[in-house]
Amino acid sequence: MKSVAKKRCGFVLPLVLCAVLILSILGVSLLTLGSQTRLRAIKTASDIAARCAADAALTKAIYDMNTKLATIPWNDSSLPSAKNILLPGCDALYSYTVTESGSNYLITATGNYGNAQKQVTCTLAVTGPFDFSLFGNSYLWLANSCTVDQYNTDLDTPTLKIGTSSTSKSWVTIAMGAQINGDVVVGVGADPADVIKNSGTITGNQYAMTTPNTLASVTVPSSLTELPSQGTLTGGTLSASAKYSRINLGHSGTVTINGNVTLYVTGDISLGQSAQIDVNPGSSLTLYLGGNLSSNNNSGINNLTLNPHNMKIFALDSCEKIEIKNSSVFYGAVYAPKADIMNYNFADMYGSFIGASVSLSQATTFHYDASLRNATVNDPLVKFKVTKWSDN
Repeated sequence: MKSVAKKRCGFVLPLVLCAVLILSILGVSLLTLGSQTRLRAIKTASDIAARCAADAALTKAIYDMNTKLATIPWNDSSLPSAKNILLPGCDALYSYTVTESGSNYLITATGNYGNAQKQVTCTLAVTGPFDFSLFGNSYLWLANSCTVDQYNTDLDTPTLKIGTSSTSKSWVTIAMGAQINGDVVVGVGADPADVIKNSGTITGNQYAMTTPNTLASVTVPSSLTELPSQGTLTGGTLSASAKYSRINLGHSGTVTINGNVTLYVTGDISLGQSAQIDVNPGSSLTLYLGGNLSSNNNSGINNLTLNPHNMKIFALDSCEKIEIKNSSVFYGAVYAPKADIMNYNFADMYGSFIGASVSLSQATTFHYDASLRNATVNDPLVKFKVTKWSDN
């Protein structure tokens, strides 16, 4: 019996030792795997925290750059920056720098958490309020035989766009014989076939915007609001910036702009029969309008420079109506987020119209100046947009 027991013990013991060895190896392997998984989880969490910090830095940089636009004139020597700022609710740190890159700006944003670091870069370009040829926030109406095209283009010029923020049925009306040499854009989520009532020709695409085209309110520069009012302007020659309560031109009355002039008119502008505002060659007029602009037959704004950049109207929210009955060709850009812009003449028009609504009369030819897209940091109502983006 003892001999049998010894034989069994001699047989079982190696099995037990083998099992212990296998279990030990498995245990060590599981511990190693658990340790490695935990380390990977920590690294992943650190990478995520660092990336969140980098994204926060980028967002803050874009916000600070757009805030800086409010200070005129723009100063490239004091571009915003941040270094090792604690991300709220987290131990991650973020930093960013902004540098000039030709006519654009390069943001380098960095996030750090522990040993993890992430970097995001993007290019900012200035965009202005005149990216559309015609834009009616509520509706857009083009009468019979109207034509919309663009000029001042090159190989990189984007396709011409007219559009609306509306999603309502038939709130873009393109009448018989009208032609749009470009795209027609409607409100976010809308069906273009519902919003656009087309009896003419659209050479480009018809689509809904992916993000709203919000029309910002106009803010008058403090350098104008602080000026004493000169009362009602009834005619004459202007060569310096000024503030008026009204412009009221009677029959054949004339105001001549001779120089680079900015006007703030707190009330209405009324142009009587054959009255004219003339912008002389070599001059420019930037008009901030608090009231309405009305005009009688054969009156108008004559931009003799033939350059829409030299005649711009920025209407405050208190402006509800802008009438243009030019007796000659009109060159100018109009931004009036709460106003109905109405054109009653049959001559050619050059520039851009942005308003609560835009209506063109029969047989009007509207030529969009594509160079109006080329805004500068010192222009009104500009903002920065991201044009290129990359991360590491």
